[in-house]
Amino acid sequence: MDIPLSAVWPGAPYPIGAIWDGEGVNFALFSEHAHKVELCIFDRQGRRETQRIELPERTGQIWHGYLPEARPGLLYGYRVHGPYAPLHGHRFNPHKLLLDPYAHDIVGAIRWSDAHFGYRVGGRYGDLRIDRRDDAAGMPRCRVVDPAFTWGDDRPPRTPWHETVICELHVKGFTIGHPDIPPPLRGTYAGLVTAPVIAHLQALGITAVELMPVHTAVDDRHLVSRGLANYWGYNSIGYFSPDARYSATGSIKEFKSMVKVLHSAGIEVILDVVYNHTAEGSQLGPTLCFRGIDNAAYYRLSPEDPRYYRDYTGCGNTLNLQHPHVLQLIMDSLRYWVEDMHIDGFRFDLASALARELHEVDRLSAFFDIIHQDPVLSQVKLIAEPWDLGEGGYQVGNFPFGWAEWNDRYRDAVRAYWKGDGGLIGEFAYRVTGSSDLYASSGRRPHASINFVTAHDGFTLEDLVSYDAKHNEANGEDNRDGSDRNLSWNCGVEGPTADPAVLVLRARQKRNLMATLLLSQGVPMLVAGDILGSSQGGNNNAYCQDNATSWIDWQLDPPRRNFLAFVGHLLRLRKRHPGFRRRRFFEGRPLKGSGVKDILWMNPDGSEMSDEAWQESYARCLGMFLAASGLDERDRRGRRVRDDNLLVLFNAHHETLPFQLPDWENSRVWELLLDTASGEVGQGRTCPGGQPFPLVGRSMALFRLARPAPDQWVAQ
Repeated sequence: MDIPLSAVWPGAPYPIGAIWDGEGVNFALFSEHAHKVELCIFDRQGRRETQRIELPERTGQIWHGYLPEARPGLLYGYRVHGPYAPLHGHRFNPHKLLLDPYAHDIVGAIRWSDAHFGYRVGGRYGDLRIDRRDDAAGMPRCRVVDPAFTWGDDRPPRTPWHETVICELHVKGFTIGHPDIPPPLRGTYAGLVTAPVIAHLQALGITAVELMPVHTAVDDRHLVSRGLANYWGYNSIGYFSPDARYSATGSIKEFKSMVKVLHSAGIEVILDVVYNHTAEGSQLGPTLCFRGIDNAAYYRLSPEDPRYYRDYTGCGNTLNLQHPHVLQLIMDSLRYWVEDMHIDGFRFDLASALARELHEVDRLSAFFDIIHQDPVLSQVKLIAEPWDLGEGGYQVGNFPFGWAEWNDRYRDAVRAYWKGDGGLIGEFAYRVTGSSDLYASSGRRPHASINFVTAHDGFTLEDLVSYDAKHNEANGEDNRDGSDRNLSWNCGVEGPTADPAVLVLRARQKRNLMATLLLSQGVPMLVAGDILGSSQGGNNNAYCQDNATSWIDWQLDPPRRNFLAFVGHLLRLRKRHPGFRRRRFFEGRPLKGSGVKDILWMNPDGSEMSDEAWQESYARCLGMFLAASGLDERDRRGRRVRDDNLLVLFNAHHETLPFQLPDWENSRVWELLLDTASGEVGQGRTCPGGQPFPLVGRSMALFRLARPAPDQWVAQ
C-alpha cells in the first residue's frame, strides 16, 4: 500500500529537477508563464495516481517544493496550468501529464492515443481548441534516482585527437545479434561491454565509440501505426535520462557500468546528442513535456505568428537557445553526462541550429561562449554536425577553435573519386591531407576534420558499392525519403549478385574506400556495421527499421571475415606510422637543409605534379610521398616522433597504369605494405626505385622506403 506523503516544504529553486539529497527529494521546475504547477505522484507500478501536490513556492521562474518523506524510486509527473492560447504561443493544458525535462530516469513507453495531443485531433478548429481528455494512462513516468555509484578509480582515457579512431554504433543494433553475448544482455548497455565485444573493439584498435542517441526518445505515432519505430533515436524527449529500451536491468547504474568498463578497456564514450529539436514536433504534435510546461519559452516561434514554429531541423520545431533557461537546460544536461555519467565527448546533431541567434548561424553565439569558458565542457571532445536545414545552415569549416566537425566534403570527394568521376584530384588531395583549406586559416589542426565515408544515415559501405539508387520501400514512404545523391556505384549490377567479377570489384572498392579513410590525415570515423560487411539492402534511410535491416549480422562468411581482417591490418598500419596522423598540416615546401618537401605529389611517370596537372579533368591517378624528415613533432615526453618515408599510390582509372617509383636513394628499396588490388597487407614484397609498379585499375598501394634484406632486390 502506498502511503500518502504528508509533508510539503518550500524547498529550493536549484538544482532543477527531482534531486534526492539523502533525506528527501527537492522538486524544481522552470516555467515562465505558468499560473500553477502540480506534482503528480504514482504508485510503485505507475498505474495509479495516488497524490497531487501543488508546488508551494515560486522563485523567479522556478516552481519548487521539498518532500522530506519521498525516496528514490518514486514515480512522478507534472501538470502545468496556464493559458491555452496558441495564437499567442501558449499551449498549457493541465489535462496532460508532462515529463520532467530534468528527469534522470524515465520508465515506460507512450501508448499512443488522441489524448496525447493538447488539441482536439480532427476537430474543425485544428490546434486552436483545447482537448480536455486526460492522457496519464498512456504516458511514461519519471522516477527519482539515487545517484550513488562506485566509480572506484575510473579515469577518462583522454586519447589525444590525433590518435583517436571513432566507431559509430547503435547500442541495440550492434549487440542484438552477437552469438557470444548472453541472450538477456543482447541489445543493451550491459551487452555492449561483455568480453567478446570489448575484445572485438580492442583487437581493431578502436579508441572511442560514438553511441547513436541514448537520451530517452519517442517512437513517432505515425511509425508505430505502421509497425515501425524510431530506431535511430533522433527524437529526444529526456535529455538527462538514458533510454530504458537499451537497459537489461532498468537501472541507470547499468549505463554507468558500461562507461566504466569501456574506460578500463581504454575506450572513450562519445554521445550523439539531439539538442536542436524535441519529439513534440510541429504545432500539430503531441504535448508530452516542453510544450505543456512553457511552449513560448522552450521553442523558437514565428515572430509574425507565434502559433507556428521556426523549423531549422526538418522535425517540426527548434529549441529556443535564445532563452537563458533553455540554454541552461542544455548546459546542465551536458555537464550531467560528463560529471555524473563520465562521458568523454559529444557529437551534436544539426549543430548549426544551436548557434542561430536571431536567424543566422553565429560562431560567436552564446552557446559557443558558454561551452568555451566552462571548465568541464571545454575539456571534452566536441564534434559538430555542421549544418541544419535552414537558410545558411551549411557551416562546414566555420565552427570555432576547439570543435571538430563531421566533414561531408571528405565523404563526397572520396566517394566520387573512387566512383571514377574526373576532375577531382585536387579536391581529393585536400581531403586526404586533413582539409587545410577548411581549417588551417582559423588556427585549427587536421583533427578538426572527422573523416568518414559512411555514417548511420546513407548507404552502408557494402551498399555503396552495390547500389546506384536507394531502395527505401520498406520505410512506407514510396521511396521518397532518403537522399538521391549517394555518389555510389554498383560495379555493374544493382544489388545482390553471384557474378564473380562484380564481387571481386566490389571487394576491391570497399578496400579502396576503407584504406583511403584510414590513411588520411584527420580523425577517422568508421561505422560498426561496415567493418563487418553489413548491408541494408540498399536502404539509405533506415531510421525506422528496428529489425534485421539495421542489426549487425555477426555470422561472417569468408569475404566478410577477410574484410574484417583487412580493416584490422589497416588500423595497425595507421597506429604504427605517425605520418598518417600528424598534428599539423603539411606545408608543401622544401624542408630546411634539404631539397625534399614534407609532402610531394607525383604523376605516374614519377615526376612532380605541376599546377596544370591538377586541372586535368581526365586525371585519376596520383602519388603522395610523405617525407619522414617532414614529421617535426614531439611525443608527450618531448621525444622526436619518427617514421619511415611513405609513398601512397592512388588509381581510380579502370585500367592498370605503370607507376614509376622514385629512385632517390640507391641503397634503399620500396617495401610494399598494402595493395588493395589483392588485399595484400605487409607481405614484405620489395621493388627497386626507378622501376614501374603495375598499379592495378581501381586500386591503391602503400610503400615504405626500406633497406633491402641480403640478396633481396627483386622487382615484382
